[in-house]
Amino acid sequence: MRHQAGALRPIQRAALKTILLGSIALPLYAAPVMAQEAPQDTAPAEDATQIDEIVVTGIRGSIQTSIQRKRDETVVADVLSSEDIGDLPALSIGEAIETITGASTHREKGGASEISIRGLGPFLGAATFNGREATNGSGDRSVNFNQFPSELINTVAIYKTQRADFIEGGVSGIVNMETVQPLDFRRRRILLEGRALYAGYDDRLHDQSGIGWRGTASYIDQFDLGDAGRLGISVGVQSLEGSNPEELFTSSSTWVACNGTQTVSTTANCSQVTPAQVAGGTPYYLTAGSRTYRQFTEHDQRDSVFAAVQWQPTDSLEIAVDYQNSRRTYTEERNDLNFSETMRGANNRVVTDDGVLMAYTGNSTIESTPTFRIRDEQYEGGGVKLEWQPFEALTLSTDVSYSSTFRSEMDRQVRLRSNATDINGAPVAGVINGQRVAYTFDTRGNDIPAIVVNPLYDLNDWDNFSAAARARRDESVRDNEIIAARFDGAYAVENSFLTSVNAGLRFSELTYKDNDDRVEINVTTAAAIRDANLACRRGFGQDDFLSSAQGNTITSWATFDARCLFEAITGQEDTGPNADRRAIGNRDVTENTSAAYVMGDFDTMLFGLPVTGNVGLRYVKTDVSSVGLRGGFDIVTNPDSTIRLVSNGTFETQTIESSSEAWLPSLNANFEVRDDMQLRVGLFRAMSRPDPAALGAGRTLNLEAGTSFATVEDAIASITANGNPRAEPLMSWNADLSLEWYPNADSIVSAAVYYKQFNGGFMPVVIDETFVIDGQTVTVPVIQDSATDEDSELLGFELTAAHRFSNLPAPFDGLGFKASYNYADTDYETHDLRLGDQLDPITGVVTPGIVDPAGIFGLSNHVFSGSLYWEIGPFEVQSIYKYRTEYYQKFVGAPSQNRYIRDTGVWDFRASYQMTDNLSFMLEASNLNDEPRIHDMPISGSVREYNAYGPRYYLGARYRF
Repeated sequence: MRHQAGALRPIQRAALKTILLGSIALPLYAAPVMAQEAPQDTAPAEDATQIDEIVVTGIRGSIQTSIQRKRDETVVADVLSSEDIGDLPALSIGEAIETITGASTHREKGGASEISIRGLGPFLGAATFNGREATNGSGDRSVNFNQFPSELINTVAIYKTQRADFIEGGVSGIVNMETVQPLDFRRRRILLEGRALYAGYDDRLHDQSGIGWRGTASYIDQFDLGDAGRLGISVGVQSLEGSNPEELFTSSSTWVACNGTQTVSTTANCSQVTPAQVAGGTPYYLTAGSRTYRQFTEHDQRDSVFAAVQWQPTDSLEIAVDYQNSRRTYTEERNDLNFSETMRGANNRVVTDDGVLMAYTGNSTIESTPTFRIRDEQYEGGGVKLEWQPFEALTLSTDVSYSSTFRSEMDRQVRLRSNATDINGAPVAGVINGQRVAYTFDTRGNDIPAIVVNPLYDLNDWDNFSAAARARRDESVRDNEIIAARFDGAYAVENSFLTSVNAGLRFSELTYKDNDDRVEINVTTAAAIRDANLACRRGFGQDDFLSSAQGNTITSWATFDARCLFEAITGQEDTGPNADRRAIGNRDVTENTSAAYVMGDFDTMLFGLPVTGNVGLRYVKTDVSSVGLRGGFDIVTNPDSTIRLVSNGTFETQTIESSSEAWLPSLNANFEVRDDMQLRVGLFRAMSRPDPAALGAGRTLNLEAGTSFATVEDAIASITANGNPRAEPLMSWNADLSLEWYPNADSIVSAAVYYKQFNGGFMPVVIDETFVIDGQTVTVPVIQDSATDEDSELLGFELTAAHRFSNLPAPFDGLGFKASYNYADTDYETHDLRLGDQLDPITGVVTPGIVDPAGIFGLSNHVFSGSLYWEIGPFEVQSIYKYRTEYYQKFVGAPSQNRYIRDTGVWDFRASYQMTDNLSFMLEASNLNDEPRIHDMPISGSVREYNAYGPRYYLGARYRF
């Protein structure tokens, strides 16, 4: 491993981790941010006038706090905040963020996950926790918001312009989550909260999970230690147990363009066309390699501990230590019905002008494939911060932090396939070509394709799934770790337009490793398959399967118990991993970052207006070292006559190193147009690094479906690079203009326009590499993503408004609203990995693609969120609507083809009743309109996936004192 100046060496990293985690006697939680005010006397003077304090809480209090925080920020920002812990008006951190202007989320398992800011996808943004980079188990740079309990977070801010002292990494902005600062909280608070959770689709299940629960407890306090100063502590814990039933129709992630003039034999796949043929006028249609129906249930468990100690021994010194630990475990029981050869015998086609296959007839093997999945993910982080003011004008601070996420995911899956005879050897009606079944496909006017199999073949008869038994144990391990240190100084300046001069250094080392392991066992013995089939049958798990999907024709099929079938086929409950887990797809990435900045804060007059702000310059150096394996393969013929490649155990290590530098100037100016109006200007250069997983040096093999191949080259569809270690950060120039009007504490009207210019989009690069396969040296075109040199632009604007109608007569004076809208458009291009433009890096020649490129990952042209609330004494109710138009959504991990998520609009609801000063009750619901998530691939209108998860309900009680 290569170490740059300032990078942390392994022995230093180990020692640092010991300091951060091993020496903390108690689990500690909350932000170690220095209090901005000197300690105040706790006892008022005897002759002081006592004034009753009016405390605004609930939805109105949160909106007021958010408005004030936005007004006080030194950059263009939007904030969701609450004065009290547990008062964020959202069920989760992700759902809280998507109510912020310009922010939108991608929904997974019924909840908000990845964040896009102003039409720029997660890879062009950054996310921090208490101002620090945080790890996750997905291989990207997004924070896993499900790991952080919303009840223990009291501020979420999106910084949309950059400042020189911000952690680099946000072209679109930085999402920062903050926990409460115990000394600044200035009061003791004990919170106990419990919620019952219910998933709307649970009543469809035959084996219902019932009501889940979420419990939260937190304690915040401050202590006067006399000569030892002041001490603040906060501790928060949460446990959750629930279920997330879902229903799914999906397709493979590999799509091809087939010859539209061909009559396809019932015993063969369609013939693919080249871009040159399409350019010459050959008609084509787009199709996937397989289609799948999935019924599954999930059990979800999470335990979190967040805590902090904040100590001010003197007025000039503060020491803070914080710690977070969150562990999430979930299990899934999946039952798949798989049409595994949907490129086979495709005739009687109805195709649109742009190649969308609307209807056809075909034949395919049909598989019942049960899977049992377990995922265990643990986040651990913490830090030590020291702030010292040696004299009044100078403040010095240091922050040393550690963040780690470890994710392990393991599947046990068994496939049983259709056959000409059943498990008893009797002929099966409706089977052709040995083991295949004819079907019709029609997606015209439907949410999902209407697939109708030959009525002679009974999908619900277990006996009919009698061939090609295959057991797979797939395990993936992801390990992401960041160790970082920063040193900052601020010097106050008098009698100058500059109010302070700030400078600092930052060093970090990020490591990311992943490992995928597969154990595969094939069984062809009829007796063994029959015995396993008979022993492990189970009834279809639910009623009304995909009843919300217009056009659905398959509502049940023969299903099996995955763990029972796995043990029956393999003879073991769990085969365990391979003895040698090395593989050419493994990633081992180390990224060292060194940064330095200087920044000046100013306060002056310009154009006759008071103006405050900051101007600065940040320098960033990034060094990447990525280790990959190259190895040989043997060809193994499966019992069903398909082939697969298996490693022969010989590997060579390949290390790829790269380095980049960036200079990031920034200017933020806030003009006070009136006492209640501000005009903000932001000019800055920003960078976004490739995801850690995108820096991998490994390779992923893709095999085409089929029965026989003339050569090894024919058997390999492609070998895809699972990353590009030489990929440089994406740079952009940015300009923001924001006008904000604050008529009163409950109201805001703001409008912003922004412009971004960044260097290019993404285009697949094809590089020939050699592999040894069954003793033969084979040249294979390897595809990897690379940024183009062409500049791309984005222009957008956003509007925000909030108001409470306090002038109306009671009880209507409790009505209020908050609304935000963002529009963005760009000429940025992301070409499809297989069907888009492709670049030859040697000749520089670009081969035009078959399908049009996508835009920016995460870009919705229109994003809207709005809420209407009503407070009537102790009762308050809020209705929330969130909408975004179609957007391009990358797959996490290896490069893949383009997919699009259709327009989505979701209704949420909240109601609460404050019974006493201490006790309140809440009723909340998400996705009340049962909005599905629909994917298209590789162009809009070509349906790939339909996912439905139904509404979710939460009933809770909170006690605070």
